[in-house]
Amino acid sequence: MNGNSGIVSYGGSMKISQSAVGHGATVNVSADREQKARHGKRAEVGVITVLGKEAKAVYEMLGLQRVQGGDLPFFEGAVNVRGTVTRVAAIRALSPGQRSTVMAFDHLRRHYNPAVVVLVGIGGGIHTDIELGDVVVTPRVVYYDLRKETPDGRRPRGEEREAPAAIGHAVNSFFIDYDEPASFQTTDANGITREYRALTGPIGSGEAVIADAESEIIRYLKAFNDKILAVDMEAGGLTQAFHEQDGAQAVRGWVVVRGISDDASTTKNDDFHDIAARHATTVLLSLLPYLHLPTGST
Repeated sequence: MNGNSGIVSYGGSMKISQSAVGHGATVNVSADREQKARHGKRAEVGVITVLGKEAKAVYEMLGLQRVQGGDLPFFEGAVNVRGTVTRVAAIRALSPGQRSTVMAFDHLRRHYNPAVVVLVGIGGGIHTDIELGDVVVTPRVVYYDLRKETPDGRRPRGEEREAPAAIGHAVNSFFIDYDEPASFQTTDANGITREYRALTGPIGSGEAVIADAESEIIRYLKAFNDKILAVDMEAGGLTQAFHEQDGAQAVRGWVVVRGISDDASTTKNDDFHDIAARHATTVLLSLLPYLHLPTGST
């Protein structure tokens, strides 16, 4: 038969869902249902790492398992800390720097729709209060790469971003319970036990690898805010991605957890990367129960 329009059935049964019939018909699928249709996954906390040692520390210490989301390799799992179960999804950014961090944030948002995204890994300490192996937990980031080039030289223009108040309260609650600075102790695979601290304070972020404690960037950051504890290359991208997100699948907060692997001086090397990454992950593990944001918090 020619010229049929509509729905034809030759007997039996059929089920039609998320469909419409008729001229000009439309179907509105909620963001939540669209999310489930794409991946079928959900997480309370999304984690971004950059270096391989950072990713390995997170996957192993949180007990996450590899899953594939299209071409993207995610790790996920349910992490039980003192009776609070947190569903965690993690992804390693494709490369260091702000741009890949923006994309990693978007991948987590689209595939898992987490309430909070945490950037976890290593950083360089620039404050006298911070020591090798310590961990900085912060909802405050100063992006330092904005600048104006003039005939008289470069004029930096820093930009500070702070996570929503709910994250600030979560971090404060963590330090109330653990003291400030908080004391931690970790024993590695070789049986070596190290003691270190977790502190909170702003960090600086930009594209530069800093290996000079007297560099122009360090001097600028100390003048911008003498409480800045550390520097990294990704947190600025995280804050920008959060700031510019849109749609129903909006992440509600972010936080940065950085283990101090060097002092951003000429002695900077990779020797302490694994230790610092594992210290940061240990602190993240204790922080997870505090990141269950109340519904509607901003």
